[in-house]
Amino acid sequence: MSIDIDTARKVAHLARIRVAEDDLPKLAEQLSGILTFMEQLNEVDVEGIEPMTSVTPMRLKRRVDEVTDGDYPEKILANAPDAREGFFAVPKVVE
Repeated sequence: MSIDIDTARKVAHLARIRVAEDDLPKLAEQLSGILTFMEQLNEVDVEGIEPMTSVTPMRLKRRVDEVTDGDYPEKILANAPDAREGFFAVPKVVE
């Protein structure tokens, strides 16, 4: 698929990028190259291949899901700019 200059101008407008008029032929050529590459990718047979999240096999580190103490509200509220009655105090945002 080939992109003409008018289509490149429209794509630049939709992407909200300013492209000088003399740079539009180069942009059209680059967009055409991208579409050609995408067409090549469509020809690859990927039947039976699972999607990958990374090119290297890896597992995320997991921690044990266990209940911790967490009974130290004074330490937590010590960092708050304003705390009242054991809670974070925030400004009223609803009138």
